[in-house]
Amino acid sequence: MASTALKHATAPTTLQQAQTAALLALLNLNAPSDPSPIQRPGTPSGKASTGIKVPTVTGPPVWKVLVLDQQTKDVLATVLRVQDLRDVGVTLHVQLHSLRPPLPDVPAIYFVAPTLDNVRRIAEDLDKCLYESFHLNFVGPLPRALLEELAASVASAGTGDLVEQVLDQYLSFIAPSPSLFSLLSPLPPTTPSSQPGSSQAQPVTSYTLLNSPSSTEQQIEEEIERISNGLFSAVVTMGHVPIIRAPKGNAAEMIAKKLDIKIRDAILSASRTHGTTSLFAQDASGLSNLQRPLLLILDRNVDLVSMISHGWTYQALVSDCLEIKLNRVVVTQPQKRSYDLDSKDFFWAKNAPNPFPQVAEEIDTELNKYKQDAAEITRSTGVNDVNDISQIDVSSNAAHLKTAITQLPELTARKAVLDTHMNIATALLEQIKKRALDELFSTEEAISKQTVASILEMLRSPRPSGTLTPEDKLRLVLVFYLSSPDNAIAKDDIVELEKELKNAGANTESFEYVRRTREISRMTVATAIGGTSTPVLGAGQGELFRGFTAFGNRLTDRLKEGGLDNLISGVKNFLPANKLLPVTRITEAIMDSSAASNQSLQETDDYIFLDPRAPRHTGLGLSGGPGGPGGGASGTGRAKRMAFAEGMVFIVGGAGYVEYGNLEEWAAKTGKRVTYGGTEIIDPGAFVSILQDLGRSTA
Repeated sequence: MASTALKHATAPTTLQQAQTAALLALLNLNAPSDPSPIQRPGTPSGKASTGIKVPTVTGPPVWKVLVLDQQTKDVLATVLRVQDLRDVGVTLHVQLHSLRPPLPDVPAIYFVAPTLDNVRRIAEDLDKCLYESFHLNFVGPLPRALLEELAASVASAGTGDLVEQVLDQYLSFIAPSPSLFSLLSPLPPTTPSSQPGSSQAQPVTSYTLLNSPSSTEQQIEEEIERISNGLFSAVVTMGHVPIIRAPKGNAAEMIAKKLDIKIRDAILSASRTHGTTSLFAQDASGLSNLQRPLLLILDRNVDLVSMISHGWTYQALVSDCLEIKLNRVVVTQPQKRSYDLDSKDFFWAKNAPNPFPQVAEEIDTELNKYKQDAAEITRSTGVNDVNDISQIDVSSNAAHLKTAITQLPELTARKAVLDTHMNIATALLEQIKKRALDELFSTEEAISKQTVASILEMLRSPRPSGTLTPEDKLRLVLVFYLSSPDNAIAKDDIVELEKELKNAGANTESFEYVRRTREISRMTVATAIGGTSTPVLGAGQGELFRGFTAFGNRLTDRLKEGGLDNLISGVKNFLPANKLLPVTRITEAIMDSSAASNQSLQETDDYIFLDPRAPRHTGLGLSGGPGGPGGGASGTGRAKRMAFAEGMVFIVGGAGYVEYGNLEEWAAKTGKRVTYGGTEIIDPGAFVSILQDLGRSTA
């Protein structure tokens, strides 16, 4: 099996934890360090995995070299840091297609994508005997043809003794947060003239490929296959066979059917292979059938509004205003600096989904707490500053010195985290003020109450801090148009809105594309159900406002020369409205039908229902009897309603932080465990660019 090195009886883990455990086992030469019976984290190519029992590792770690390619580097960089690699004995990590000196007395772990170029380069390394032994791990299943080519190369060179393992790891996804993931980017097409590192072929996004009229049938089929393979990796890593639901008539249905076949084949292969266990061996505990997880696959067109709207949570603002990739945030002002938001970042883990004013208050609280703890250490040791601990008199303060030395690393780490978020929050505050993001958010929260006149007024009204950017104006108009019922906006009004956008310098190709698409397919109106659509405005001296003011004062104290004393004065204070976005509403209807609206239930009852563990019926398991949760899509919708405690929601065409935050908030309130993912994680600006490209290609 690929993914987890977890005991049979453990507390539920997140996808990120499962992936991290699998990677650490891989780096430990796929030899788990726990003596309990566990599932082996990796499947020999062409075979199922075996449960093994390994004694606890004692003594020094085995020093080794880690060989990566660009795809697997991204997988590792998201959840592990250099220090984590050193802790498991990796002293050197290098790129596969680089010049590497021979290290004949060191074992090497290869963790690469299963491609022809990679297999040939591995064969070259074996021929040169670069390392003492070779542990070959592929991020996805190694095709039979490539396995045979590798075997033929090894046989002809007589280097078979060097190969210790050849394993499929099923880790071809990126998990930046405990309950968030995206698939690996597709490999760019290689040409004879292309050089490594050249910017010749940028990968096309799934949304573009699946919606562009210029895409060929072969390209679409290859993309469907790629997505289903990546999603299969995520399902395998979680270790349980899900119930699959998806709407009919789009790419989501095609992927659901392919995934159903892949899971069935894996289960069947394991059952036919004597003495081996399935990729889904965690289901062997006997509890899984009582509470199977849900896998809900949706098409991005079910809701475009959440991808282009302006968010107000910490993670949504970071995605919108700053550059974030693989958990690394880049701040360009006043100087370019990057910050890593890894799993050890307690502040990000706690506050990423919170409204920004609340985050400001939390920074202030944590800073005060840090100062109190630092003051306690300095008071007990008699020094003026924590940095002077080394200067105290050891003979008279031995006990206090021991305490101080114990607490100092934790304090230093906390201070570094708080400095990181202070800098990020400062950059966000500047963007909020400059772009009037608070006004945009509050307007979009109450978008159903807006009129063409009110939208035009906001586009035209002057602001002391500067006008709205052309892109922000475009996004506001797109949200307004997509949130309005069909034909609710007169053609003359659309012309007026488009004229205003062009006068502001905005590219209106995305607006034209959305209008054409809606006219053809009557794109689902992304209206939010449940709760009021009016933002909850806070009083001038409300609780969050006090936190915001205190944070502003803190920034002022720290950056007096920067002139930031009035930075927060014009920022509105409110909480996001309590409402469910379309994807959350659909998830609720399928996972908790008793709490869903009739409208949502009628919509989701028609979704296909696939159970990979059910007997295969006519139509590849897509039609079952109406009396139970069999493998089918037939029968009454009510018969297919089930309650789920755990689920995975996957968006074909891209995921966004606004949608993720809304789904996460619903899951926390209802006690559900939901993992959210997509083919890519796309920020609003990038998604508008995708719509523009589609508008240009379909004009």
